[in-house]
Amino acid sequence: MPVNTPPHAFDVLIVGSGLAGLTAALHLAPTRRVAIITKRTMSDGSSGWAQGGIAAVLGEGDSFASHVDDTLVAGAGLSDLDATRYVVEHAPEAVEWLRELGVPFSQEAGQLHLTREGGHSARRIVHVTDATGAAVQRTLIEVVRKTPNISLFEHHTLVDLITSQKLGVGSTNGPTCLGLYALDEETDNVITFRAPETILATGGAGKVYLYTTNPDTSTGDGIAAAWRAGCRVTNMEFIQFHPTCLYHPQVKSFLITEAVRGEGGHLLLPPSAGGTRFMPLHDDRAELAPRDVVARAIDFEMKKHGVDCVYLDISHQPPEFVKEHFPNIYARCLQLGIDITKEPIPVVPAAHYTCGGIHTDLAGRTDLKGLHAIGETAYTGLHGANRLASNSLVECMVFARAASSDILSHELPEPPELPAWDESRVTDADETVVISHNWDELRRFMWDYVGIVRTNKRLERASHRIALLQEEIQEFYANFHVTRDLLELRNLVTVADLIVRSAQARHESRGGHFIKDYPQLEDVAHPTILTPG
Repeated sequence: MPVNTPPHAFDVLIVGSGLAGLTAALHLAPTRRVAIITKRTMSDGSSGWAQGGIAAVLGEGDSFASHVDDTLVAGAGLSDLDATRYVVEHAPEAVEWLRELGVPFSQEAGQLHLTREGGHSARRIVHVTDATGAAVQRTLIEVVRKTPNISLFEHHTLVDLITSQKLGVGSTNGPTCLGLYALDEETDNVITFRAPETILATGGAGKVYLYTTNPDTSTGDGIAAAWRAGCRVTNMEFIQFHPTCLYHPQVKSFLITEAVRGEGGHLLLPPSAGGTRFMPLHDDRAELAPRDVVARAIDFEMKKHGVDCVYLDISHQPPEFVKEHFPNIYARCLQLGIDITKEPIPVVPAAHYTCGGIHTDLAGRTDLKGLHAIGETAYTGLHGANRLASNSLVECMVFARAASSDILSHELPEPPELPAWDESRVTDADETVVISHNWDELRRFMWDYVGIVRTNKRLERASHRIALLQEEIQEFYANFHVTRDLLELRNLVTVADLIVRSAQARHESRGGHFIKDYPQLEDVAHPTILTPG
């Protein structure tokens, strides 16, 4: 059987080109040969869409203890204390690292401008106006492209991890990741990549839902691949729904940042329902309550009044203040005929963040030797049942550095030669409409049955449909040449199954998981850990 040539042999493979993957690559590059494998271009991912900012204790009067407490409260009793302290204590140095690379954070009177977002007890969010993720990504991509030892493979979609178990290769260290297969879209060939270390930094799975703030790349690729390879997956029932996604027929997935509420924005009912502010009726923290509370409140009010959206109003602030702090939101809304300095913004909740993921330790290690997971694809214990605003970007950087340090701490073994991808028994698909139909069906029933408010009956219906889809998709995968659409659909159905199974296992309502059959909290919070087999 043919094997790959040296150009596809590296020291470390990084799947994903968001903040987590790029940070790891830059820390590893001085002494390791690194390949970044990404299924679109370097800039196509969730990191570049992050508007709000990065949470770190940098202001007077703030403290690590306060940031930890805020994270634990938002996490609804499920955030791991050690992981939370680790991230909070390493956050300031992560921000300083970005500043050294040249990220142009917003300043005021010569100092970093710190804003405040829902769930935070202090101003601790560093930002680049309202487009922090885009500015960070631009800076890091520019640095990465100039860094020796980093090879870039754009338009390469992860097919599967290659493990010692699958090859029947013995290992003294137990099950081991030896590399991966990736579909090169330019040549339409599946390529074998070989390395003793692989890092999954593939982001979340928001596209499993009909309405999401995520880009099209968020299809749970890393979570699904790690699950198939034998890794545990934890807390997948906790999908964070962002309360405020722009509601407009001409726009898809445009997020209205948390910072709009942090800077005084009010949520209002539509004029037809009275036009009044409603959040104080749901929580003492009003618009600054954690995201799960605000999202459920909006969902409740929309269903109660039979309306398609609610409104977010920042127009009581001076026009220059609004334009200075939210230039991108102001410009985008103005293109649609909405002047946010004079009128409110129509918004709806949408799937935003995958709080669970591949089970890891504080070094980003998974259950598979030679495989790390970082960023949104990983479960580190930080977010618990609900992520605190602006804790995601800093988690990417802190655990990217931790995983890199772990990899750099030991000599890398030489992995065995790996077989080329075998597609001798497959043909080109004659009915690709099946893929698009199944993709649409999956996202619609996940939104209807496994969304902001769940019931046992809805979860049962979703589980039944997932089982049918899995049979069809597996038949497609086994018999036809793989495409990116097929691979992403296969991963989304796997992730949907993990979300439903996790939701069925939790007999309480906590954080991002609210189920009518169990509205109460259990006395003790336990993570939901799923084990393959």
